Amino acid sequence: MISLWKYFLSRFLGFSVISVAGVHGILIIVVLILTGCGNKQSAVVSENNQIKISIVNSGECLWRYDIIKTGKSYSFHSPEFEIDGKFVSSKLSAFALIGTPEKLINGTSEYTVEGNLSEIPDMILRITFRVAENNPVIKFRYELLSKSAHKLTKTTGVDRISYLKVSLDGSNSVKEIRFSEFNEMVHSFCLSERTIEPKSFSDSISIMGPMMVCSDGSNSFLVAYEHGSQVPDKFLEYKLSPDKSIILKAFKGNYYNGFQVDNTHSYQTIWFETGAVAGDIDLLASNYRNFVLHSMSLNSESRKPYVYYNTWNFQERNRNWYKKPYLADMTLERMMKEIDVAHRMGIEVFVIDAGWFEKTGDWTPSLKRFPDGLKTISKRLKENGMKLGLWFNPTVAAVSSNMLKNHRDCVRTTDGNEGKPYPIWETEESYGMCLVSEYRDAFADELIRLYRDLGVTYFKWDAIGQYECNDPRHFHGNSDNTPKERLESYAFEISRSMSYVVDKLTKECPEAIVDFDITEGGRAVGLGFLSSGKYFLINNGPYFFNFDIPFDRENGQWNIFFYPGPARTWICRTPLTFDKWIPTSLFLTHYLPDDPYENQSIAVASLILGQNGIWGDLPGISKEGVDFFNKSLSLYKQVRNDMTETAMIRDGAVGGSPEVYEKINPSTGKGAVVIFSSHSGSYSYITKMKPDQKTWNTDGVDLSFDSEGHAVINTKFSKTEAKIIFFGVAAKETIRSGTN
Repeated sequence: MISLWKYFLSRFLGFSVISVAGVHGILIIVVLILTGCGNKQSAVVSENNQIKISIVNSGECLWRYDIIKTGKSYSFHSPEFEIDGKFVSSKLSAFALIGTPEKLINGTSEYTVEGNLSEIPDMILRITFRVAENNPVIKFRYELLSKSAHKLTKTTGVDRISYLKVSLDGSNSVKEIRFSEFNEMVHSFCLSERTIEPKSFSDSISIMGPMMVCSDGSNSFLVAYEHGSQVPDKFLEYKLSPDKSIILKAFKGNYYNGFQVDNTHSYQTIWFETGAVAGDIDLLASNYRNFVLHSMSLNSESRKPYVYYNTWNFQERNRNWYKKPYLADMTLERMMKEIDVAHRMGIEVFVIDAGWFEKTGDWTPSLKRFPDGLKTISKRLKENGMKLGLWFNPTVAAVSSNMLKNHRDCVRTTDGNEGKPYPIWETEESYGMCLVSEYRDAFADELIRLYRDLGVTYFKWDAIGQYECNDPRHFHGNSDNTPKERLESYAFEISRSMSYVVDKLTKECPEAIVDFDITEGGRAVGLGFLSSGKYFLINNGPYFFNFDIPFDRENGQWNIFFYPGPARTWICRTPLTFDKWIPTSLFLTHYLPDDPYENQSIAVASLILGQNGIWGDLPGISKEGVDFFNKSLSLYKQVRNDMTETAMIRDGAVGGSPEVYEKINPSTGKGAVVIFSSHSGSYSYITKMKPDQKTWNTDGVDLSFDSEGHAVINTKFSKTEAKIIFFGVAAKETIRSGTN
């Protein structure tokens, strides 16, 4: 009966059915009216106060994105796939908005449109849009479904998918925005904005992205994809065309030849993003930043600016300074001392790094080091209002573990060779495990168990490489595919498997935060993992060999910027430029809290810019130093949400004098200004924003407000340190420099 009503409405009345449901015996039919002339049909899928999304389904446009204020439109061509040996356009014979929009936990609404492919009528293309109420940036993805068997193929031996085509004609400024360019000087991924010249279009070059932005002066537009890899190792590429259009295409690994689409298997693309504003690229960046903070991820806990402590730095000091094992002080007694100091300093998330476990894979606490299995630690942290975090390598399982025993077929192999087991940070030898296999569910279950048993809510992931397995038994190809193709498929799928685990965990534990360590190159860095978690950006910075310095590789300490002082903080602050597009609260970086005060002032001034991390020898800090952290961090917590909402303004180069950062929320006037200098002297700065006039500052600051309400800051430096000024805080006293 319902099917007949659907057919009647679509065939004879020109309606497309949204949903059909029976309520108390009454047939309720909701329809989406199609408008247009001839064979051109269009329908509004969603709109907010800034933008509108419409399905058009014409030869040149599957769907359209409109800026309401200016009427500027961006048309998205139908995606194309090689199916059963033929390159097929996904133009639809008909389409329908399925069901009612679903309100997601992050406040966005999800809309689903489906239609049969004109060229393969028994295949369905599903389009999913996620739209926020007050942001122009949206997410979308495609999915191929079928009741009969079809295959995605590669008749030419390479990926053949065209995800989107959109014209940038009329734009006088075009840029490629890179988030995964590894800067060897600072041994870190850094933001890179590259201008695309008109000649690049006429010469039809390809670029990696993941984001393209353009502007005509009145309207600015972006398109991006959520995946990850280090530049220039691309899995997708933007092909530029002489007509000023861009085509986003699969390059490698996006699927394996023979991928089955049938009644039990669909092909789902990665997420894509697009957005536009009536204004310049800076306004677009501000809106995108807001999207990342509030609408990109369903796991909102990862966006909160908690203050973190991690035990690893002291473990490294044991190994490299005191010539002890890494785990020499991985004990209950030492951790309880650190927790006490961390609490007095104002730490909120206490992370025990490598060595807390008995063996990898099973992930149970070492009873030798923690006789009660971390229960006392968990209890003390809870009493202090702190969260427990633990370190994991998600891709290993110890030789004697039940995980390995139960998932022996999920061991990573290369050309059939599983390699030899190796020790993990002075614990039992382990085998590498493939996260792109059914093992990923077992690993997720371990994390969920730790949350339930011990209250663990922060999970630090380390050592996940991108090219590690070409086994034909897993989820990245089979024996019909070449080893190279299976390896590339693994490299493409690893970031999706990581998000799969995070999403399974957070479904059971909404307050969970997963942090992926990207302190080395060659990792799956980009927008993909940020849709689920956050990044651990910098460990100790560059190694000696980054600067061609000869050293003893066998017996020497590799890290060159390992000691307290300003040099390491220069390295750590360099990637803060991410903050233009992505809040720095998603790039955890740890600063050293060691005495004297000058070092501590630099550490606090740096971390409150968003990276929010501390590590070091906490019991070794003086009482005055602990009090300084307690006071300054308590003030920071009064304005940190305002600072997180606000993009950084920097005046001066990193390491220069002065080096000034302003993060003041223009809506509230709350935030901070921090000023660094390596040279004695006096410096002045006038804020760009008009801050709240309830203030607190460190010593050596003369603060006033001009007639327009801007803060006039005059500072005097006698040594290398930092000055901190908070705006919108409830405090009067000043902490003076040099007191410890």
